[in-house]
Amino acid sequence: MSTKKNAAYNVAYRMFSVFLPLVTAPYLSRTVGTDGVGLYSLAWSVSYIFCLIGMLGLNDYGVRTIAQARDDREKLDRTFSAIWQMQLLVAGTTLAAWFGYVFLVAGEERTIALHLTMMSVSCLCSFDWCLMGLDIFKPIALRNTFVKLAAAACVFLFVKEKTDLWIYAFVWSLATLAGNLLSAASLRGKVTYRRVPLRESLKHLAPCAVLFISVLAVNVYRTMDKVMVSAIAGVEENGLYENAEKIIYCLSGFISAIGTVMMPKVAHMQEKGETERIGRHIDRSMELILCMVSAMAFGVAAVADRFAPLFYGEDFRYSGTLMIPLAFTLIMIGFANVIRTQVVLPQKRDHIFVKSVCCGAAVNLIANACLIPGLKSMGAVAGTLMAEMTVPVVQYLILRKELPYRQYLRYVGIYAVFGLAMLRCVRLAGMLLPRETWLNLAIQTVTGATVYGGLCLGYWKITGKSFREIG
Repeated sequence: MSTKKNAAYNVAYRMFSVFLPLVTAPYLSRTVGTDGVGLYSLAWSVSYIFCLIGMLGLNDYGVRTIAQARDDREKLDRTFSAIWQMQLLVAGTTLAAWFGYVFLVAGEERTIALHLTMMSVSCLCSFDWCLMGLDIFKPIALRNTFVKLAAAACVFLFVKEKTDLWIYAFVWSLATLAGNLLSAASLRGKVTYRRVPLRESLKHLAPCAVLFISVLAVNVYRTMDKVMVSAIAGVEENGLYENAEKIIYCLSGFISAIGTVMMPKVAHMQEKGETERIGRHIDRSMELILCMVSAMAFGVAAVADRFAPLFYGEDFRYSGTLMIPLAFTLIMIGFANVIRTQVVLPQKRDHIFVKSVCCGAAVNLIANACLIPGLKSMGAVAGTLMAEMTVPVVQYLILRKELPYRQYLRYVGIYAVFGLAMLRCVRLAGMLLPRETWLNLAIQTVTGATVYGGLCLGYWKITGKSFREIG
């Protein structure tokens, strides 16, 4: 299947994983309020950390390793079997630790946390890493789409008041497990499990753990933010931050989805020694991603103050204020993602990834500790901005002599100018349409898309740009 089709399917998969909870967010916000949203966010954040430990970096290591073994069926079967046995060992241990947390440590979020248990169970049977390594994205997308739609319907049917928050947690937890089980069925005929010695499984533990350090570090400043805001500023402030961050997280799913498709493709080219082709591929990918994320960042910043109260309700108006600076993390995330998925991981230079995200996590924790007590949720936004900026900066310091960073930064400048022009036009349209209505917001959005799209098409026409190398 072509890269473009895989990207389309994976974007759909990631979007339905994040977007459908976003669809239910306005309903949930109005049903349980800021404190309810904050309480769920706290329980889910802790649950997600346990799931990350259970998967131990497999979403990067597994994809790369399977992609490099897929041309040899015997090697593929043994590799899959060894990795899955390791996964069962780690995920099973983590599940036991999760029950310890729920019954011995959890506070007011205990009931919600208990109903999120199936998220940890799902780590035992998550095979997305194998399917993606084999360039199989369609079944993941289609089957998860069905499951997420069913989950969203259940939320609207059964969550009616604040005391039903546990139902919301149970529904999405069950959906995660069901999605993994349905996707696992797609492996039939593609790989065969063969029992291998434990030592063969354990040899994957160390390289997987190295990547896990970086995965955990990334989520320190994407998940621990919410824990720290709840602990320092209260669950209500966390509810405001959660709904602001949710929009940005949804949009960053586009970036992650494309990066996930590109990594096995580049890893395969790396295995075949196609160095020149890889360089062209990275350049085109970088420009395309920066074009996309600049549109997202400046577009969100232009309409966030109107979008938040319309979407979440008046109680969440401040979420729009938080969203404006938070939107610009998308540019940094996009830049760093291309380097990670198309340079660092395919070349097995995992230490660069680890160093960059650990530095980002350290910056985030320090900034949060200093800024949240005074600025509350806005302090977490500032900490996230600093953390996301740190990651590409550290990558640059290590790789500046190997990659054409001057060209990449030129792309940042070009599309930022286009984004700024779009923002100004959208703001001007907002001045002419002062009432906060969905119709006026739609007019602003169409105005922004027309301006940005027109500028990009004109630029590509003049310079003769083509993105066929990515296909």
